Amino acid sequence: MLVSGRRRLLTALLQAQKWPFQPSRDMRLVQFQAPHLVGPHLGLETGNGGGVINLNAFDPTLPKTMTQFLEQGEATLSVARRALAAQLPVLPRSEVTFLAPVTRPDKVVCVRMNYVDHCKEQNVPVPKEPFIFSKFASSIVGPYDEVVLPPQSQEVDWEVELAVVIGKKGKHIKATDAMAHVAGFTVAHDVSARDWQMRRNGKQWLLGKTFDTFCPLGPALVTKDSVADPHNLKICCRVNGEVVQSSNTNQMVFKTEDLIAWVSQFVTFYPGDVILTGTPPGVGVFRKPPVFLKKGDEVQCEIEELGVIINKVV
Repeated sequence: MLVSGRRRLLTALLQAQKWPFQPSRDMRLVQFQAPHLVGPHLGLETGNGGGVINLNAFDPTLPKTMTQFLEQGEATLSVARRALAAQLPVLPRSEVTFLAPVTRPDKVVCVRMNYVDHCKEQNVPVPKEPFIFSKFASSIVGPYDEVVLPPQSQEVDWEVELAVVIGKKGKHIKATDAMAHVAGFTVAHDVSARDWQMRRNGKQWLLGKTFDTFCPLGPALVTKDSVADPHNLKICCRVNGEVVQSSNTNQMVFKTEDLIAWVSQFVTFYPGDVILTGTPPGVGVFRKPPVFLKKGDEVQCEIEELGVIINKVV
């Protein structure tokens, strides 16, 4: 994206904040690039909307990808804590390009019908067990990257979601042990091609959910100890500045612990795996008449304590 385009998005980001930037001692891990650096680096966002501390400059032995960072567990987290406590140089936000906090995970697990108010919107029963689908990792893009409308679809929709990032390998995980496997949380935009999701491909959801650019994530992986209660956070989506989704994660049918326990019956979780936990009401397909994204739209997905991601539709 051109520098001028990034600046416009950053200006919109600051204008979009419902929960204003404040300097923070919370752990907000990011992947980023900068013109004076070679390749992606790991950093710390210095608050919701703040600049970036270069963790790889603080300790050159740290890995430069989030997945490798998480795989090393407490050893790398302790380095990040020391960096957060130190008075280190901060790269201005305008000088860095934020990448998705996790790229190329082993899996992206998604949950449908996981908000009570979203079930009411559709006049359907609240599920008795989680409904699971997936996206491919190739759908992941950064928090301010563009969402590309595929020529194969005319019904591309928005969905703001709380994303859980796994920090510790496990299978057959008990709900009581599940949070020990969580690294933290981030904001996700589960972009959805409703025609392919609901009518094409035998009504299997995968293709409608996994076009390239259909999973913006970010801006930061906020560690679990930095989030007061992940199941009591304001969550909203705005399209061209208009609020289209507004709810709270307390509406989730199955909480983080339940989802990890359920899914880990079937698959092994690895560090860096992402779980998209479902969306609240207000998506375009259930409006009367339905409303879909078009070229030039701007979608802002925001979750309290976690931040806002802003994606232009092209």
